[in-house]
Amino acid sequence: MSTADDRHAPHVTSDLGRRVAARRTQLGLSREEVAERAGSAPGFIAYVEERVPTPGIEFLVRLANALETTVQDLTGYRSDLAPGEAHAGHQARMEEIGEAECWKLLDGHGVGRVAVEGRDGLAVFPLNYQVVDGEIVFMTGADSSLARAAASGAEVAFEEDRLDEAFSQGWSVLLVGPVRTVSDETSVERINDAGRPEPWAGDGRDTKVTLSPRRVTGRRIRVPGAPGTSNGSAGQA
Repeated sequence: MSTADDRHAPHVTSDLGRRVAARRTQLGLSREEVAERAGSAPGFIAYVEERVPTPGIEFLVRLANALETTVQDLTGYRSDLAPGEAHAGHQARMEEIGEAECWKLLDGHGVGRVAVEGRDGLAVFPLNYQVVDGEIVFMTGADSSLARAAASGAEVAFEEDRLDEAFSQGWSVLLVGPVRTVSDETSVERINDAGRPEPWAGDGRDTKVTLSPRRVTGRRIRVPGAPGTSNGSAGQA
């Protein structure tokens, strides 16, 4: 596990370094553990995090797999552009993802999208979430579409996905179920103890809403030869 002196790199000077350090900390990994996974040396992981390297694509693929993410996410490539413009992969196949793996992919917290019926009809918007005891927890504004839906116990859909356009593959997880506003002291304390999701959009969003999914499904697109496949490069030196 990460030690206190390497969880937050103090001399990060590149976007790649920040993303690598942040992802490593999220997974609770030390540099030594990442190096072992990536077939590298701890000193080089430190170099990637703290300086401005230009590692080759082969090492980036290994590093992305070691950090259980994608080359696109690590490099921030196309981060300001809408995803999905890459060509379909050769001999791509779609697989269903079981419920247990869907929860694993949600990774406890992150940013997803909620589809909810609002005053002007159906709306979809991104927001931070936290997984607490088999429910999805959101922080939202008291007068938001999500808060109004929760007040009436309406059903919403929540989705998170990951795309690796470099290899034309990715996954998507969908949860559907009713939402409710959380106000009782016991539930509020339970959510706070788990680490309430801090909204990226800023203050003023202090209404806690939980989604209790009645349906959890997922799909994955795999491309032969891409990282993460049986004949891919994930395990290559």
